[in-house]
This record gives sequence, structure tokens and C-alpha cells, in this order.
Amino acid sequence: MDVVGQRARYRVPESPHSVVLQHLLERVDECATSLGDYALVIADEVDGQAEHRADLSRYREVGTTGYRHRKLTRIVDTLHFAPSHASRLVQAADVIAFLYRRVFTHEETDERSRKAKIAMWNRLQPRVQHELCWFPSVKDGQQDRWATDFR
Repeated sequence: MDVVGQRARYRVPESPHSVVLQHLLERVDECATSLGDYALVIADEVDGQAEHRADLSRYREVGTTGYRHRKLTRIVDTLHFAPSHASRLVQAADVIAFLYRRVFTHEETDERSRKAKIAMWNRLQPRVQHELCWFPSVKDGQQDRWATDFR
């Protein structure tokens, strides 16, 4: 999410982490629905865990906010938070998020690094279910922009 754009657009913006988590939970719920399955969500420890759990309960009862409004019906239990150092799966998600951000926001100065980064991403990319970045518009009447390429 373009945090600078969000701050420019909204007088009192929601926490970027909460906004992105809501979008992520919507996508997880959609994916589980399409597979006819359920999902258990385990996330890296963050501040405000109780609030995020309360948000998930609200999303189940009345749905999410925004243009993709939906009730989340395929996420079981609650949000589980684990320290990344204690969970290989959370560590893997952290590494993938780091690599994704590095691929799309950092220009490598060393050709070997650039090639290695691209090779790693090319191995992971076919397994990616969803990737977008929200760029909130600032001007009235202008459409928000969703992009997979932020370069």
C-alpha cells in the first residue's frame, strides 16, 4: 500500500497494517472459498493483536469495509500470532515479502545480485496467488490505482 498516498487522501487514515491485513484476509477467504476449503491464519507478531482479532470477528459478522465488502466465512478460529524466529512458515513468508519488495522497489547496482534476485523471484512467482499494491488517489474524481509493478 502506498502509505504516503493514503495519508494525503484521508484526513484520519486507518493504520496501514490494518488496511493491508483486511485486504489480505479478504483474499485468503476468497481463495479458500474457491478451493472449497477453510484457512487458518498465522501471522507475525505485531502490536495490536487483540484489535486485529476483534476486526476478524467483525468481518465475520458484518463483513469488511471498502469496495470489496464481504463477510469472511472460510477463515477458522481466530488470528494466530507467532514470533517469526519460532516459526519456519512465518520466516518463509517474511523472506518472500522481503524478496517481493526488493524485486519491485530496489534497483540493484551489482549485476550478480540483480540476476540472483530475479532468478529467486522467477521460481516463486508461479506460486503467488495474488499480488497488488494500492495507490490511493488524491484528486477528486480520480480512480484509485492498483498495480503489480511499482517501479
